[in-house]
Amino acid sequence: MEIEFVAAEAPLAAKTAVARIVFEGQAQDGALARAVAASRFTGAKGQTLDILAPEGGADRLVLVGAGKREGFDALGAEHAAAVAYKALSLSGLETLRIELPEPTADLAARAALGVRLACYRFDKYRTKETADKKPSLTNAQVVAADTDGALAAFPPLAALADAVSFSRDLVSEPANILYPVEFARRVKELERLGLQVEVLGEAEMAELGMGSLLGVGQGSVRESQLVIMRWNGADDANAQPVAFVGKGVCFDTGGISIKPAEGMEDMKWDMGGAGAVTGLMHVLAGRKAKVNAVGILGLVENMPDGNAQRPGDVVTSMSGQTIEVINTDAEGRLVLADALWYCQDRFKPKFMVDLATLTGAIIISLGNDYAGCFSNNDELAGALLDASTKEGEPLWRLPMPEAYNKQIESPIADMKNVGGRPAGSITAALFLQKFVNNYPWAHLDIASTAWKKPSSVPTIPDGATGYGVRLLNRMVQDKYEG
Repeated sequence: MEIEFVAAEAPLAAKTAVARIVFEGQAQDGALARAVAASRFTGAKGQTLDILAPEGGADRLVLVGAGKREGFDALGAEHAAAVAYKALSLSGLETLRIELPEPTADLAARAALGVRLACYRFDKYRTKETADKKPSLTNAQVVAADTDGALAAFPPLAALADAVSFSRDLVSEPANILYPVEFARRVKELERLGLQVEVLGEAEMAELGMGSLLGVGQGSVRESQLVIMRWNGADDANAQPVAFVGKGVCFDTGGISIKPAEGMEDMKWDMGGAGAVTGLMHVLAGRKAKVNAVGILGLVENMPDGNAQRPGDVVTSMSGQTIEVINTDAEGRLVLADALWYCQDRFKPKFMVDLATLTGAIIISLGNDYAGCFSNNDELAGALLDASTKEGEPLWRLPMPEAYNKQIESPIADMKNVGGRPAGSITAALFLQKFVNNYPWAHLDIASTAWKKPSSVPTIPDGATGYGVRLLNRMVQDKYEG
């Protein structure tokens, strides 16, 4: 999608649809007033009114409701523009012009971001799709009172859109295409943006003592990988980095504790945490963020062959702590245990945030719109929650009662990897906390938000959402860039 910022008086190109974003109750003139009066359109958020062959030279005009004026902000402009795109994407027209009720440079730039995010499609394997089902819009013009200002504000948002799309692509790929080695290869390609990327194979991880991570992947013919991404954008190249760790289970059968067949195909997105961390590092490099950052990905497949890990096995983590594996379908925490320890042991970061599609229990707790946030540090948790509100990626902080550690006590090892059904998301977080070595840390359980069917947010497609890229980018931007 090509983005352009234009003045209100700029002439309309051929095959152009105009989307006029209006506030609730905003008065219209002439034919538009009659059209509104003859409809149920009020300007409520997300409403549309499609007018064919309007006056003024446009081929089509759509009114898009932005809700009440006092609640309209950057996120509102973004969502309204996304609604406009979706209303006209299959129209057969080529250009979408968006007219904001308040066309400031910042709002125009955010509207352009909304279009970029809304036009995302993962269609590389569709070979027989007919033309009428493919979006026809290829250009978007956003009217801005200050076109130069909008153009200057857009590049970091364009970098964000690129990163979110990259993350969505990773999560959408089938597991026969995107397995640990291929995932690592795609991350390695991001060196073109200025990232430094290292990849450790199973031999290197064995030397480091990563028995927890390696145990998960031992039933797969695909080799496990640990990927280390570094972005050094701070003025001081030796400044303490911020760090992010992603669970990358490229396919999760559950292992010997095998999952039911129904819905198992969705387990290709069990690497959504690694996808989000990759997207974050992509945008930090893409917009040349003034920060030193580390991203760690633990990439495995959890398969049930004759060499697979068994329930009852005991593994030794890189930290030296032993783990009794009660359920091989609680594998993500085993991957993160070694990845978190490696991160804090090598890089001594300011903090660590891990992201993981970790527990089905978080969906039972919070539904499909909120991710769970667990943290040992109030300042870090507050920064995450603030960023989540600004970027429309909701988080909810949950408690971590010390007493619940009893549920993961093992009679033969230092701990066990599950604590039963009660408070399943909390005991998973308490398990992870044993591997952070008292560093400021937060765990985001994104099992509820990494994949949506259907999606109710206009900037998010059905399927992979890219959840986490935006909120982490905003947190870094607001709190940690020099």
